[in-house]
Amino acid sequence: MSVESVRKLFSDAGLEDLVLYSEIVSDTVENAAAMIGCEPRQIAKTMSFLQGDAAVVIVASGDAKIDNGKYKAEFGTKARMIPHDEAEHYTGHLPGGICPFALRENVSVFLDESLKRFDVVYTGGGDEHNTVKVTIPQLEQYSCYQKWIDVCKNWND
Repeated sequence: MSVESVRKLFSDAGLEDLVLYSEIVSDTVENAAAMIGCEPRQIAKTMSFLQGDAAVVIVASGDAKIDNGKYKAEFGTKARMIPHDEAEHYTGHLPGGICPFALRENVSVFLDESLKRFDVVYTGGGDEHNTVKVTIPQLEQYSCYQKWIDVCKNWND
């Protein structure tokens, strides 16, 4: 269902060409970059966390890592990733295809500052064979993000 919901979102907006399919598995930053032919840092990875019973996703550059101190300062709690086998339950997408689009209701989306250095990024597309090529304004619009945050490290070294 998740791939179809992402495709429908972009098709309804007249942007179905942004969703790209490949036989190559794009379940990691490195695999996605190889599939697309871009640098890993241009992959907008979507990381999913639990805050109590609520799911939160953070979209960050492929070369960024969560900084636990910054995360706790932003959210008031420790970073706790959603367990692999529970990701679909919380987000609506399978691991390897989690993206900031067409998520389950009540999932909060945050965009990390590490993405602002790019005009175009590539997100997951609902499964490990699909990706979405979006501009930053399109990412903002179609992800229904809450706000921009700064919770990552290693990307501006």
